[in-house]
Amino acid sequence: MRKGRWIQSVLISTVVAIAAFVAVISAHYHPVLGLDLQGGASVVYKPARKVSAATLDETISIIENRVNALGVGEPSIGQQGNDIVVDLPGIKDPKKALSFIGQTAILQFRPVLCTAPLYTKPPASLHLTKQQLTPTCPTSATDTASTLQYVPTTSPLTATSASTAVLPEYSGNSKTVVARYVVGPTLLTGNAIKSVYAAPESQTVTNKWAINFTLTAKASPVFNQIAKTYYHQLLAVVLDGTVQSAPEINSTNFNGQGQITGNYTQATATDLATILHYGALPVQLVQQTVQTISPTLGAASLRAGLIAGVAGLILVMLYTIFYYRLLGLVVVGGLATTFAALWAIIALLGHTAQLTLNLAGVTGIIVSIGVIVDSYIVFFERLKDEARNGRSLRASVDTGFSKAFRTIIAADLVSFIGAALLYYFSIGDVRGFAFFLGLSTILDVASAWFFTRPLVLWIGNSISPKRYRWLGVPLVQVTQKPLGGTGVIRPSRVAAKGV
Repeated sequence: MRKGRWIQSVLISTVVAIAAFVAVISAHYHPVLGLDLQGGASVVYKPARKVSAATLDETISIIENRVNALGVGEPSIGQQGNDIVVDLPGIKDPKKALSFIGQTAILQFRPVLCTAPLYTKPPASLHLTKQQLTPTCPTSATDTASTLQYVPTTSPLTATSASTAVLPEYSGNSKTVVARYVVGPTLLTGNAIKSVYAAPESQTVTNKWAINFTLTAKASPVFNQIAKTYYHQLLAVVLDGTVQSAPEINSTNFNGQGQITGNYTQATATDLATILHYGALPVQLVQQTVQTISPTLGAASLRAGLIAGVAGLILVMLYTIFYYRLLGLVVVGGLATTFAALWAIIALLGHTAQLTLNLAGVTGIIVSIGVIVDSYIVFFERLKDEARNGRSLRASVDTGFSKAFRTIIAADLVSFIGAALLYYFSIGDVRGFAFFLGLSTILDVASAWFFTRPLVLWIGNSISPKRYRWLGVPLVQVTQKPLGGTGVIRPSRVAAKGV
């Protein structure tokens, strides 16, 4: 009866592990490789000013939306202290992607107070006061027009939405300034936009693209009021401190819709529409570090990790078979089922929770092989000790596992606590190492209880005592010698053979 339960436990645990493995393979789920194993780019952004945790979370959420719009497979966007780390595995054009992600995309509608001449560096003999360098439109032809050319263009980092600024307009994608505008305080922001898309400016002009937008119900009357106030005046559409276009308002009712025109191609118009669609970053981000890893280097790292893992696994299996013989095959079976379950979990979490397997994670798995085999060795050595003390193999398995399991639990618990603390307090790749080490210790405990113990019990109760050597267990010879007058017998001689 007990044999039936042992076999049932072994079969169920084996079937569950293999079925999970087959299921993820059939579903085309596979472990998602990290940046260091398949190449890509990693960038660290730092907010230009101190922001709250809520603002940082909002920034991360918007970046996630932008990354998803790029179609990057399994990206990783996380927070490290006050910094934001973005990992883009497998990205083909890291430079363009990082430029796209880091754009603040603060869209503003600002009235054009006047146009300004292109900037000219003032001569050394000319000493301008701070007041004269303040953006101010001339009140007459002979007024400040001569000094406005010396007023520097306002930096996007210093321009505020409540003050007057001198903002540039560039020619296409170049850095050539074609116009400057003195603009007033912001009248409306990009938050007023409900939906946006890129399209040719007209059906007849298809080589020039524009961004068409629809305003929210709340913003639509505000925009119409702006149109009435600045009717027949210029309204600057400003993105990140740059004037995208400054059309003249020629209507007082836009019915909640508008269009941003300029020197846009299909690609630039689509990019801008995407940025506006997924929202503006609430804070300016400063790029701290950028790391790019070529796919070739990533493949080499993956190959080296696999070779190390497979070689280590084969050596461990050969050693356990050589030393523990039939019990060594139990180790092989236990490692196989544990590997199948581990693969299924990693693949499933990679698909559902964006878990990535990086080089540190591979290291954690390799280390966990030693942790798992340690559990087998503790069990088998305890079993042999019990056998040397004269117990039968069945009794040795029962007693040995009972004592060894406490040791296994204690050792795995220490490893798990260490992995958990490391995962909680560490950042970056170290967390991957801690996660996979902790996951392996949990599987080790499950394997020891549901697979190893019942399988060894079944073997111990099925094998003939004459074949104990197949298990690497000492053959015990017991000579029963009656004690004087008591009728109690005890082993008088124990001989260990075959070990």
